Amino acid sequence: MPENSNAGMTIGRLAEQAGVHIETVRYYQHVGLMSMPARPAGSIRRYGLDAVHRLRFIKRAQELGFSLDEVKLLLKLSVGEHCAETRTLAEQKRRLVEKKIADMRSIQSALNKLVRACGTGEKGRGCPIIENLSREMQLEPDMGGEAALRSPKSR
Repeated sequence: MPENSNAGMTIGRLAEQAGVHIETVRYYQHVGLMSMPARPAGSIRRYGLDAVHRLRFIKRAQELGFSLDEVKLLLKLSVGEHCAETRTLAEQKRRLVEKKIADMRSIQSALNKLVRACGTGEKGRGCPIIENLSREMQLEPDMGGEAALRSPKSR
């Protein structure tokens, strides 16, 4: 992905076109995701449409959960025939997302149990949610696939 054809935009205009802040462009340059165009004597650096496309590529990849290091790898893979490697990276990312979703479902289930416990509290006693959290409980999956709150004594 060449970055400097059709040069003409300032860094501010580039950032605006890509929907990012100027500091984001500078950071991406600093970490090697974007190159810094030459600065003509007595003038300012100019960027082309390809720089806008590169920034948008980076942002879309981030939206899909790719880290900046992974984005850098994707950009390297975008030059040439590297579909198999790119697919492998995407499959790894998908598996990670699936694991995170499962973890979040377990947390959701545990929180649902805590909220339900709130309705069972007796008048004049403390909050059942605070009491449960104070018991050093941990989330563990139960046999039914839901997360259960268990104290160290019940394990």
